Amino acid sequence: MLKEFKEFAMRGNVVDMAVGIIIGGAFGTIVKSLVDDVLMPPVGLLLGRVDFSNLMIVLREGKMAGPYATPAAAKAVGAVTVNYGLFVNAIISFLIVAFAVFLLVRSLNHLKRQEVPPPPATKECPHCLSAIPIQAAKCAHCTSELT
Repeated sequence: MLKEFKEFAMRGNVVDMAVGIIIGGAFGTIVKSLVDDVLMPPVGLLLGRVDFSNLMIVLREGKMAGPYATPAAAKAVGAVTVNYGLFVNAIISFLIVAFAVFLLVRSLNHLKRQEVPPPPATKECPHCLSAIPIQAAKCAHCTSELT
């Protein structure tokens, strides 16, 4: 059983998939940082100095009364919140990842379409319409001279 598992795990497809998952996880971290640290601060500034990661609706106050500066501060005192700002950040992250995957798949499909078919190995004799080698000077079937 262990030998079968080793054979399964060492197949090319499984190893390729594992590498893809690891790279995808790292890419997700980069995109999250891009959204949280690069894109959302200017957007928040344009919308009146709003930090999207701190946008929330308090459903129930915690042990200490609000207002709470961050969802983490609200959670620390036991408040129940709907963190819609974090959800907006997650949606933007998803859209960036989905767009990047779309571009990758599109470029791979484009490369597949550009594969040039091999040149033909035979041609037709104009006299007897038989298939002959492309470099033939005389038809082997009807013995006609080819130009």
